[in-house]
Amino acid sequence: MQSNRDVLQALFDHGPVTRPELAALTRLSKPTVSAAIRRLASAGLLRETGSRRGQPGRAPTCYTVDPSAGFVVGVDVGGANLRVLVADVLGATMAQRRRRTVPRGSEHVVGQVGELAWALIDELGLDKRRLLSVAVSTPGVIDPATRRIGYAYNIGQSGEFDLLGPLAQWFDAPILIQNNVNCAALAEQRLGLAREVADFAVISVGAGIGMGLVYGGRLVGGTHGAAGEIGYLPLAADPFAPEHRRRGALEDEASAEGILAMAARLDGWPGRPPESVEEIFELAGQGVAAAAEVVEAEGRMLGMAVAALCTIVDPELVVLGGGVGSNPLLLPPVRRTVGAILPMPPRIEVSQLGASASLHGAVALALTDARRSLFRRLASAPAEPVPVALDRRR
Repeated sequence: MQSNRDVLQALFDHGPVTRPELAALTRLSKPTVSAAIRRLASAGLLRETGSRRGQPGRAPTCYTVDPSAGFVVGVDVGGANLRVLVADVLGATMAQRRRRTVPRGSEHVVGQVGELAWALIDELGLDKRRLLSVAVSTPGVIDPATRRIGYAYNIGQSGEFDLLGPLAQWFDAPILIQNNVNCAALAEQRLGLAREVADFAVISVGAGIGMGLVYGGRLVGGTHGAAGEIGYLPLAADPFAPEHRRRGALEDEASAEGILAMAARLDGWPGRPPESVEEIFELAGQGVAAAAEVVEAEGRMLGMAVAALCTIVDPELVVLGGGVGSNPLLLPPVRRTVGAILPMPPRIEVSQLGASASLHGAVALALTDARRSLFRRLASAPAEPVPVALDRRR
C-alpha cells in the first residue's frame, strides 16, 4: 500500500517522529498512520525511540526506522588506497577500514575488496542475510550498457574488464558500481557543499584527474559513461603529442605525476627537487619561490579546465577535491584564472569531505538501493485493512 511506503519514507527523511507528526508529513489520517506503524513494526522496519517530553498532556511515542533492518557496504577503490565502510540502513557508520591497494589488476583488487568487507562484517557480528546492497567506487569509465570498465590505469588494469561478475562471487546482494569522481559528487550532494545546489561539478585531482557533474540534481553520465573525463582536455603545450594519447593532456600535465615532473624542471630548490606533491605545497607555504611557481601553474591549468566547463554547463558551484585538488593553496590561483576568463564565474570551493569523499558517495548509492529493497519488502508483506469510514485524507 502507498500509505505504508509514505510513512516509511517520512521516517527515513524526518525520524524520529510521532504519529501526529507522521500524519502531518504524509497527509494521511491518524488511523491510517497507526495501521502503517503496526505493519512496519511487523515487518521489522520500525522501532520506538521513547517519548517526547516537554509538551502538555500525554507524552507521544517517537518512531524511527530500525537500524538493524539491514546494512550496506560501500567501497572505494583508489590507485593508492582501498577503503571499505559498513553502514546501517540509516547511514550511520558501523565500521571502516583502509588498506593499500595492490595494483595488479581487477581480479586481485576484487579479492582485496571481498576479504576486507567480510572481515568487517564478521567483526561486527552482523547477520549476513541482512546485507541489502554493495556499492563500489572505481576509477575508469563504466560503459552504461555492459557495465564493463575501461581506462582504469591506476589499479594496474590496462584493458577493459568486468567488475560486477567477480564481485558477485563474494556478495549475495545487489552490487552497484560507479566512477569514483561521480561518487564524490554524490557525496557532496548528500553531505557536503552541494546539499542545496542543483547544478554543480566536482573536479578531483590526485594520481589522475576527473570530474563528476550534477545537472538539475541528477548525475550526468554521458553516452559512453565518459562525461567528466576532463583529463583529455587539450590543455598542454602540445596536446597532440603521442605521450598524451593514453591518459590525456591535462592529466599528464596537472596530475600528481605531472606536478612532480614540472617541479623537477625548475631550479631554485633548497636542496634536491621535491619528491612528493605534499612537499611542494609545504615549501610553497614556506615561501619557496620555485614551489609557489608550481602551485601557481597548477592552479592556472585547473582554472582553465573550470572555465572550459563553465562555458558549456554554467554550474552554480565547482568543488575541488582529491589529494592534490583539495589543497587550499590552489584555490586562489584557480579563482583568479577563472575570473580572468569568464564574465560570470561560478562559486569555487575546496571539498570538506577529504580523502573519503568517493567512499561516502558509494555508501549513498548503496543506501538509495537498500531503501528501495525495504520498500519492496514492505510491499510484499500481508496488508492490514483499515476501516474505510476512518480513513479520511486531509
